[in-house]
This record gives sequence, structure tokens and C-alpha cells, in this order.
Amino acid sequence: MSDALRFEGVVKRYGRKTTALDGLTFRIPRGCIAGFVGHNGAGKTTAFSVVSGYLPPDEGTVDILGLGTFHATEMKGQLGVLPQDAELPDRHTPTELLVHLARLQGMTRRESVREAERVLHLVGLGDRQRSLIATLSHGMRRRVAVGTALCGSPQLVLLDEPLAGLDPVQAHSLREALAGLRGIQTLVVSSHNLAELERLCDWVVMLKKGRCMRQGTLTDITGQGQVVRWVLGEGDVPLDDLAARLPDHSFSLQGRTLLQQGGAEADLDAASIEVMSVLSSARLAVRGVSRGVALEQRFIDDARVS
Repeated sequence: MSDALRFEGVVKRYGRKTTALDGLTFRIPRGCIAGFVGHNGAGKTTAFSVVSGYLPPDEGTVDILGLGTFHATEMKGQLGVLPQDAELPDRHTPTELLVHLARLQGMTRRESVREAERVLHLVGLGDRQRSLIATLSHGMRRRVAVGTALCGSPQLVLLDEPLAGLDPVQAHSLREALAGLRGIQTLVVSSHNLAELERLCDWVVMLKKGRCMRQGTLTDITGQGQVVRWVLGEGDVPLDDLAARLPDHSFSLQGRTLLQQGGAEADLDAASIEVMSVLSSARLAVRGVSRGVALEQRFIDDARVS
């Protein structure tokens, strides 16, 4: 599979003392939804700005959709961007704004109107197409802003905190809409809400101090194919019995959570039957089971490593 975005040794400095990107190297495959993760100051916004052509890199190469670095004419309509603090024109309606953006991409008036209607239904604002943006709630305005990045179905879309400020129902609806674009467009989503990213993304890039400290599929990064978490009721956990029954697995306790770690070729489905048998014999209640380490915990563990 070809890549929608690739950084190779990208360096970006602000003055003489601040290095925002320090040899940043990563790749994002086409058609995926990628989570772009890092502390404040890790370089996420700078990386987005380099992709978008707002900032030139000092060193290294950036390849967008196999076309090289950003070029406004050659990439017309192929890159959509949502900045974190996007401002919208209050005196216009969402339809007017999106029609204008579609026209800038070369669509006819009729095509632009159809595109604006499509995008507004996608972000859940089909009933507010002709309301002045000034009259919309914060959550609605945020969804309009997301719509501006999706207008024209660009092949690569950068979204900075797209779900920020949305209530749970709005966030769920928009997350489902974005998930529906998997395989059609490539979305790169920057967010501090790692639980939301875990629900949405299938690829993850983790940044620290301007470098990539981890990248890969969500399954690989969270260990969904190797780690099982069993939340148990009160009682003694028979770690020795578990180790004897499954010698190719390791077991440890974190409070009332039993962590089961299998090898790369482990059959966790078959192993779960054995684990349940041992826990049942010990009369231990199982209150919850999940696979993998939470993305948030993986990020925290990695960030602690100097």
C-alpha cells in the first residue's frame, strides 16, 4: 500500500534555540485514519503546518500523496486542513461558506451547491444549512469547521482536535461520520483525547520532542493481539495455576486487573478458555475482559522513557 504522507528526517527550527521538529520521520498509509499523538510542544502543529505549506522545513523531505512537498496548484483540492482554532465568517451561512470553498476548487455553481449539501449532512448539520454561522452553537460551529476540511473529498485531510467542545452525542455522531471515510480518504487526526482516537483510528504516530517515538497499526501499538486484561472480583488470584496451564503466557497483577501476555503467535481465543477454567475453579468473578493496553496508557508509558 502506498503512503498518503511521509516525513524523512524533517527539521524545523524557530530561531537559534528552538527545534520544533528534530529529524522527524514517519509514514501514514493511504486510506487509513491516523491518530497524531504527542504532548503540547511535541511538534504536532508544526508538522501540520509543514504539510500544509504554511512553514517550509529547514531539512529533510516531505511527500504528500506521492507528489512531493505542498504545491498549491498541483495539489488543488487534494489536501484539506482543519486548524485547532479555525475562525469562521459569522455573517455567512454554512452553505455559502462551503459553496465558496468548492468553487475555489474548480467546481461549477451547481456542483458546489450539491457538495455543500453533502458535507453538511455528513457532519450532521443538514437542518442548519441556511442559518447564519453567528447563530450556531459552539458544537455546531466546530462541525462546520470540520466540514470545510472535508469539502471536495480531498485525498488527505488533517484534522486538529475535530471533536473538541462537542457533547457526547455530537462527538459520537461526528466520529461515526469520519469512520465512514476510512478507505475513501486518508484522515490524520491530532487530539489529546486518546480514548476518542482509540475508537476512531487504525494507525498511530506518537511524537515526543519533535521526533517519532512510535508508529504503526493501533493493534500493534496497543498489543491487542498479545495482551488481555481481566478485571476480577475479590479473592486470591491463582497465578501459579495459570502459569502451569499456559506456560507460554505470562501473568501479573495490577490491583484487581490480571494482565495476560502472550507471544507473537499466541492464540488468545484458545487461551481464554483455559484462563476462564482456572478462574472458575478458584471461584473468581470476572467483571470485565479487554484486549490490549489502552492507547492512553501506552502513550504515558512511552513518554516516561527518557
